[in-house]
Amino acid sequence: MPYKRCNGEVVSEGAAGRRTRALRAENALTSVTDGPGSPERLRRVLEQALVFAGASLAAVYTPGEDGDLLGLVESAGVPRTVYGLRDSYPSSGDSPPADAHRSGRPLFLGPEEAAACSEPRRAVRRDFHLAVLPAHGDDGRACLVAVSEDPHGFDDEDRKALELIADAIVCPAPLVAADGAELRSNAFSLAMDTGRIEVGDGILELFGMNRAAFDGKVETLLGLTVPEDLPSLMSLFEAGHMSIGDRELEFRILQLSGPPKWLRLRGRMLPGGEGTPSQLVGTVADASTLRSDITDVARVQRLAAALSMAGTVRDVSQAVVSALRAPLRADRIALAELENDRLVVTVLDPPEPESWPELWRLEWRSEWPEAPVRAMPTLATALREGRAQIWPAGTVLEPALADVGPGGLAVLPLPAAGRMAGACLIGWDTPHHFGPDERALLTASAGLAGQALMRAHALDAEHELVGMLQRQLLPRRLPKLPGAIAVARYLPSTAGLELGGDWYDVIPLLDNHVALVIGDVQGHSAAAATLMGQMRTALRAYAVEGHSPDVVVARANRLLMDLETDLFVTCVYLDLDLEEGTAWCVRAGHLPPVLRHPDGTTEIAEADGGPPLGVVAQADFPMTPLRLQPGTLIALTTDGLVESTEADIDEGMNRLAHGLAVSDPDHLGLVADALLGGARRSDDVALLLLRYDGMATHPLRESWTVWRVPEAARHARRFTRRTLRVWGVPEDAMDTALLVVSELVTNALVHTGGQVRLALTLVGRRLRVSVADASPRTPVKPTNIGWEATGGRGILLVEAVSAAWGSVPVSGGKQVWSEIALDD
Repeated sequence: MPYKRCNGEVVSEGAAGRRTRALRAENALTSVTDGPGSPERLRRVLEQALVFAGASLAAVYTPGEDGDLLGLVESAGVPRTVYGLRDSYPSSGDSPPADAHRSGRPLFLGPEEAAACSEPRRAVRRDFHLAVLPAHGDDGRACLVAVSEDPHGFDDEDRKALELIADAIVCPAPLVAADGAELRSNAFSLAMDTGRIEVGDGILELFGMNRAAFDGKVETLLGLTVPEDLPSLMSLFEAGHMSIGDRELEFRILQLSGPPKWLRLRGRMLPGGEGTPSQLVGTVADASTLRSDITDVARVQRLAAALSMAGTVRDVSQAVVSALRAPLRADRIALAELENDRLVVTVLDPPEPESWPELWRLEWRSEWPEAPVRAMPTLATALREGRAQIWPAGTVLEPALADVGPGGLAVLPLPAAGRMAGACLIGWDTPHHFGPDERALLTASAGLAGQALMRAHALDAEHELVGMLQRQLLPRRLPKLPGAIAVARYLPSTAGLELGGDWYDVIPLLDNHVALVIGDVQGHSAAAATLMGQMRTALRAYAVEGHSPDVVVARANRLLMDLETDLFVTCVYLDLDLEEGTAWCVRAGHLPPVLRHPDGTTEIAEADGGPPLGVVAQADFPMTPLRLQPGTLIALTTDGLVESTEADIDEGMNRLAHGLAVSDPDHLGLVADALLGGARRSDDVALLLLRYDGMATHPLRESWTVWRVPEAARHARRFTRRTLRVWGVPEDAMDTALLVVSELVTNALVHTGGQVRLALTLVGRRLRVSVADASPRTPVKPTNIGWEATGGRGILLVEAVSAAWGSVPVSGGKQVWSEIALDD
């Protein structure tokens, strides 16, 4: 067997091949030239685990001053919260870091064993492998923790690389100075309760200040910051947003002459104790001196950080493009997701169609192509083999690929969880030389991108499912109304994937009434969405029964109290009479309606309100009358449209009223879209608009209370004949109506108790006969009647002579109705 000498050690060619990755890691660690105790060196050492050991996260824990806790000092890669790793572990406790620290032996754990090291409630990923190794290079005081999402965990080469990295770890000196001692030159310590800050001389020099002129207030330093960079810098001072080793940002400060200076701040939050305030500690450095030394390892680390924040497939694609195109000086990059046997391109950079091959534009539908993998055999081979393929200039490829990179083409399969998630195509126009560093960067980036793409695909699928469920809980379409037009819009929040509780509804009622409802359930969760569906159904059921608006809302409130939920509901219920142009409004802790009058003036209705539903069992919900003229526009909305962190509800309602005032009510859909154009998507938004036009033809109505006397049916027929003659109804239609009245009134008198009321309505060429009684039992059409039967034929007769008939619940009873078409 042939042998060769490697670093003074004689190994076989086969062993050398197997140890290539470990040797490269050793060489990379040797090239880390920062000071042995500097935070920058520790971070760069940890970055090697991302490249050479396939880790998605690497972190260092070290004992505190009292030795009771192993605290997190530094980390690189995906945030530790993704895996539920803690800030600290008791040194004497039962945890993998504590066990490795006490025993001095490395631990390699599978997903089930790794759960002991995580907080299950906070972990996003649970199917990961964990490695914990003592850091011998730091006198055994620290331990290295690494996480892998590879289904097979860390292989032998990964473990050898991790051992080299653990030996190279030297923890930096504490940033917080001991009592009476000076801070390091580039370090600072900020007391979160008082805003007093201690800074090293190097930081004062960067800000152009001397020790005598500095008053020790953080506001003095913030006053020199470029205003546009202040929001991101101030976010560091919010204790709830900080965690150890998680924050790093660059910002600019103003100078007496010349352009602003770029500085880089790295910090961590130290929790306080009894009598001790929490502190923000860290370092500040001149970013211009750091930017020139960006290594491929740092680029991989930055890509990992960017991918950890990417929530959708498109976000992942854009992060990969941003991380690779500039360092590789590529002319074009395409990232595609693999769906079954088709590649669906999610991001093209540059996005202009003319920058890409003509075949893509002709056959793949302009700038967002989609093609089967089998159409490109070279690409199919690369995906099947699962490794990066690089073709220099002059390589013969199929036209669809050759024109992507005439000067060189790289294809990166993106593996994840044992399958291919997609592919990344990188092309150059002029001949490009591929060095070993570029190949390493491409390989490391492909693994990170593939895992992120799979996570994002699952997140996109969940988001689509959430949106589908939300749409199913809302009305599919709004009904057509006589004398009015209604439109509605719903925008889910973009601040998360949970279901919202906003809803709207338009409910046609008897006698040309319509109920408008809009509401909001507290919170954003599946429970809120479920409760929203229940409340929408309940309000619709109570409204259709014919109750007055205050009774409808009061019954919904009692129902919500009986459900024993911790959530409350706000809503507005509006009962509009489309014949008379009047309305009754009931508010339950919700925003009032906004009216736009025909002359263009707007009004926020002063409608009395009750408490939110589900708060007080015996609450009162007063009704407020509203008067409408033809052309009046009614707007109901939820607080997501009018409330934000920058503006209160009053300002938002005034903004909504102004938007209605300048709108054109003839195009109601455009009005709704314009109002939602400035919506802040941190909350769900529901918007319901109705334009009242007035009915062109008013119905003719008459009613009669049927007394329970022997001649009741005859009296009802006489009332019907007299009324229909006055209305000019033809004789043949009148005979049909008399038959229907006789059957419905007789059924009500014979089979029910209580009051019976007959109502006649004539709308155009349609006559409606309805009989209301106190029994909720609906009439049943018989399926089979014998010759000797003495009853049961009445409903069959009504059905035979009617254009339509039915039964609806009304105030604890029912109303049976029949419509008769009048011949011209």
